[in-house]
Amino acid sequence: MTDIPSSPVSGEKLQKVLARVGLGSRREIESWIAAGRITVNGQPATLGCRVDSLDQILVDGRPVKRDIENEEARRVMIYNKPEGEVCTRDDPEGRPTVFDRLPRLRHGRWINVGRLDINTSGLLLFTTDGELANRLMHPSYQMDREYAVRVMGEVDEEMIERLKTGVMLDDGPARFTDVVASGGEGINRWFHVCLMEGRNREVRRLWESQGMRVNRLKRVRFGPVFLGPELPVGRWREMKQNEIDALSKEVALEPVSLPALKTSDKEKQQRLARKPSMHQARTIKRGKGHHSSKR
Repeated sequence: MTDIPSSPVSGEKLQKVLARVGLGSRREIESWIAAGRITVNGQPATLGCRVDSLDQILVDGRPVKRDIENEEARRVMIYNKPEGEVCTRDDPEGRPTVFDRLPRLRHGRWINVGRLDINTSGLLLFTTDGELANRLMHPSYQMDREYAVRVMGEVDEEMIERLKTGVMLDDGPARFTDVVASGGEGINRWFHVCLMEGRNREVRRLWESQGMRVNRLKRVRFGPVFLGPELPVGRWREMKQNEIDALSKEVALEPVSLPALKTSDKEKQQRLARKPSMHQARTIKRGKGHHSSKR
């Protein structure tokens, strides 16, 4: 009997395959490999490991089911996150998560492209393609983020110039690539700001470094993807083929055709997309002073 090789030399990198299946981003999976959570053909996986369709892959002792047709699928979801939701799958405090409202997948799982903190609303992207998620979040592809932010305090041109030139935060230098005034009166004013990174609470911390207080924050754009008025708070929609192709092109990925959906599945998705969540209703009721800002 011939032994199955434990470390294939052909095929694709393990983290790339598992990312494409939708188990997580490549970075996440690399950390799982380092932690010894993954085996290939009964042997602990290593970071240089390559696999093909015949190899047996286990994550935490559970076999990874690979369906080549669905493995190649690339779906992208746009979600208008309300305040009060956290960007984790399971929250130990029982708070609502951004995954609660998304449609369930028969294969793989939704991977969030970056995060927003619990008090920040607006645009979040999800995809079934871990490689797309990895590239969209990687600094080398320069995906800028745009936010509408309402700050309390006196803002002058010198402060704006400092925020664009750069200030030192606890975790290193940071700056906005653009700051544009967009309305408001008195000490509460709206601005649109852009930055190239996705560090924790970076927009808030930049303003706070100047003695300002942020009392509303909403992401309105991620790279080429805008949050349009057609998507109310707490709702989602799937990107169309041409939108996904354009997004893929931004990060040098070849287009992949969307999987065909049955008519019944399409109708079910449309019903789910229109259904408001209980958390959305609570958020709207609380936010009587909601201010819509357009650029």
